[in-house]
Amino acid sequence: MPRTFAEKILAHHAELEHVVPGQIVTVKPAHLMMHDNAAAIIGKINDDLARYGLIDSKLPIIVLDHVVPAVDEKTATNHQKIRAFVKKYKVRHFFDAGVGICHQVVMEQGLALPGTIVLGSDSHTCTYGALGVFATGIDRTEAAALLLTGETWLKVPQSIHITLKNKFQPGVTAKDLILTIIGDLRADGANYCSVEFHGDIHVLPIEDRFTIANMAIEMGAKNAAFPIDILAEKYLASIGVRKEQYSTFWADNGATYQQHLEYDLASLTPVVAKPHTVDNVAPVKAVAGTEIDQCVLGTCTNGRLSDIQLAAKIIAGKTVSPHVRLLVIPASRAVLNAAMQAGYIQTLSEAGAMILPPGCGPCLGAHMGILAPGERCLSTSNRNFRGRMGCKDAEIYLASPATVAASAITGKITDPRSVK
Repeated sequence: MPRTFAEKILAHHAELEHVVPGQIVTVKPAHLMMHDNAAAIIGKINDDLARYGLIDSKLPIIVLDHVVPAVDEKTATNHQKIRAFVKKYKVRHFFDAGVGICHQVVMEQGLALPGTIVLGSDSHTCTYGALGVFATGIDRTEAAALLLTGETWLKVPQSIHITLKNKFQPGVTAKDLILTIIGDLRADGANYCSVEFHGDIHVLPIEDRFTIANMAIEMGAKNAAFPIDILAEKYLASIGVRKEQYSTFWADNGATYQQHLEYDLASLTPVVAKPHTVDNVAPVKAVAGTEIDQCVLGTCTNGRLSDIQLAAKIIAGKTVSPHVRLLVIPASRAVLNAAMQAGYIQTLSEAGAMILPPGCGPCLGAHMGILAPGERCLSTSNRNFRGRMGCKDAEIYLASPATVAASAITGKITDPRSVK
């Protein structure tokens, strides 16, 4: 019987011949990813940890990224608790403040191996599906139990089949594609579904696939997945992962899906998600001219080298509007270093951008870019809920790095295709 990606990979890890949507399976994930919230998770099971210990020192991946550097004593104390936990239980995979945003770091470090299950105490853990991983977020209580037992349960999801055709026109990016899909399906259109991408995926560089998989949760998806092709193999090889280190799973022809969708990449145009929901999507031309106060280029969605390169290309030789604050936040130290070596950081800084340390910062309204009442921000991040950037009376628009860069120059939302 033909099976979907989710059915295949979950059956394998549950050691079952086959599974069906809705079935509950018990699995042992390769890793549990946590970030600053590890302090709260550990706090739930202090007594049990003291009695039974950590099930496996290789299971947790802990990345300090959400509020780095520490913004206050409470944050610093939480970081201190996490470092003490890491030392006491000899946690193998710990990345302290400054290394980067958790999802970027997990992939850079080769910890999201194709064919594995990776769970995380962060909803955007689904990013790793770009590398053929069954990756999804879980809550803190589940994460705490996983640290003690090494196993958890998952419900086998229904699947959605999305076919991509052709390639993007200049000025259109993967961010425009995923926002378009979310606008069509709405915030709950893929609830607890595994979203598979098929068709002309060879036109999508790996970093584009990261962006698309990252935002699957914004349409309610349990996970998103791409097959392992030659581009994925080259990426894995570039970070030191050998083919013999992983197995791959992909859907069979004729598998059963809840829904089939098709997108012609050549017909897409730049779009934005308007306040205050990610599925409130409109063409850039519909909101062009809207004045903005702040632009954010970065986050786990669009803080990679290709994103910074694209922005630098648009901004080169120009100046950020005096009415706009442009914040640039590389997704990791590795990305920052590469962007500096390529000259992109200098280009952006000379144009008037502020370069922030790798981390989440303004994306979740923690620090380094909090908005004031009445202000508008255009961001490459993944959420624009009311109060998301620290102020319930501010507005957040989501867009691609190209649109953000073009708009930073003009001081208003601008179609990147109009900037020469």
